[in-house]
Amino acid sequence: MDIYSKQQKWKFALIGFAIIIGISSLFVTNTLVRELKSEERKKIELWAHATKHLISLTGEGDYSLAIKVISENNNIPVILVDACDSILENRNFQIYTKVDSFFLNIGLFKAQEITPKFLREELNIIKESGDEPIEINIIGDKQWIYYKDSSLLNRLRFYPIYQLGFIGLFMFIAYFMFSASRRSEQNKVWAGMAKETAHQIGTPLSSLMAWIELLKDKEGTEQMVTEMGKDIKRLETITDRFSKIGSKSELSKKDIVALVSQSIEYLKARMPVNTKFTIEVPNKEILIPLNSILFEWVLENLVKNAVDAMKGKGEISVEITEEENNIAINISDTGEGINRSIIKNIFKPGVTSKKRGWGLGLSLSKRIIEEYHKGSIFVMHSEKGIGTTFTIRLPKNLNPATS
Repeated sequence: MDIYSKQQKWKFALIGFAIIIGISSLFVTNTLVRELKSEERKKIELWAHATKHLISLTGEGDYSLAIKVISENNNIPVILVDACDSILENRNFQIYTKVDSFFLNIGLFKAQEITPKFLREELNIIKESGDEPIEINIIGDKQWIYYKDSSLLNRLRFYPIYQLGFIGLFMFIAYFMFSASRRSEQNKVWAGMAKETAHQIGTPLSSLMAWIELLKDKEGTEQMVTEMGKDIKRLETITDRFSKIGSKSELSKKDIVALVSQSIEYLKARMPVNTKFTIEVPNKEILIPLNSILFEWVLENLVKNAVDAMKGKGEISVEITEEENNIAINISDTGEGINRSIIKNIFKPGVTSKKRGWGLGLSLSKRIIEEYHKGSIFVMHSEKGIGTTFTIRLPKNLNPATS
């Protein structure tokens, strides 16, 4: 049962939908930009004809239309040059939007001075852009009008980028908040289930302990009482483990070498006889912050999973290596391996390679290692028919609260 595969498909579908929206927005905006750019060129051509007409008028004539056409160009920056490339006139190089005016008023930047050097730089930029100038022939004297995009056209060109940026930021914040809310809800469910389980086990456990005390007084029950005592001890350990889930983690300095060695020896005696164990550990004491009860639970989960993967027959090897700031524990088996399709989700609740199982053991192990011990747990290697290696990496120092 992989409930996360459907979620993954939904994520890809949403990402694909967002990409389609983004491409569509860019396409529509680019189309509008091209159309507006074409209209602006027509306006400049009209402005050029009006200028030519105004200059050619002598004596009496109707100047009003030409003057109106020229005066109404109040947003397209233009530069008029002669045959020697000398700048004769310029227009609209100091246009500010409401936002620009606000920044000017509060002094964040100064108004641009229209100097000959500035105009020459602007002219060179316009030439490099590749836009063809508009030629004006006035009584044998050729002049050229160079123009650049208006502030409106520039804003429109960059609008989809801003739009997509804000949408992306909003989606990121929304996804982060949703994920945090979901994790918080999962944490509450985990803690509630664990404490309720501990409570449910604790009630009959108290009754069993009372029955054992009664059996001790009867002859011939010594062996039975001893074995029942072991089982009750085991149930007490399980109850203690569940009761710690959701509680504040109490870590104290423990010898990881001794703890792992003792846990493996305990589990070895309770595994099938065809399961062989090998353990390689440093020949020294290594103290790290641990909650021994919870950490032993992780080891037990990994070893039991390894035994299930080998169907009770094979070899399990445990190795501890010391790194500069961490301790690495490798647990390997010679089982059937994990399918590649579920490796990346193997630690998520409900994901399992077993025919029977809830897929909670590894999820719980990851929670214990990462949230309680600030370490990491991952599949180091897995190959079908060869086996799997899980790696636990724990920090050497955490300033733990001693218990």
